[in-house]
Amino acid sequence: MSKKSAKHLSEDGQTFFSQVVAEFDIQDAAGLALLLTACEALDRMAAARRVIEAEGEVIKDRYGQSKVHPACALEKDSRNGFLAAMRALHLEIGPPRPVGRPTQPLGWSPIK
Repeated sequence: MSKKSAKHLSEDGQTFFSQVVAEFDIQDAAGLALLLTACEALDRMAAARRVIEAEGEVIKDRYGQSKVHPACALEKDSRNGFLAAMRALHLEIGPPRPVGRPTQPLGWSPIK
């Protein structure tokens, strides 16, 4: 799997794919497949968001009753898929944490 396998992604999806591959030096097939899955979910989420913005979050069904737009479920599911794929990649995001025990206690401390 290579950058060429990401050609079906949108421009934003391809940019995200390339940036993450470069920043985290992802070269293994499993990592690239997870990242591709995340980018596909990101594209799907953006497409659903565009439909929701155009048609609204609430639509009328065939009986004239208000209901949530089906694209809302697609957007939510795509967001969950994106987050799950990114979590599965185990990327260290943010500045590295210091190694060892914290210098100050986190949480409870005795009253002085």
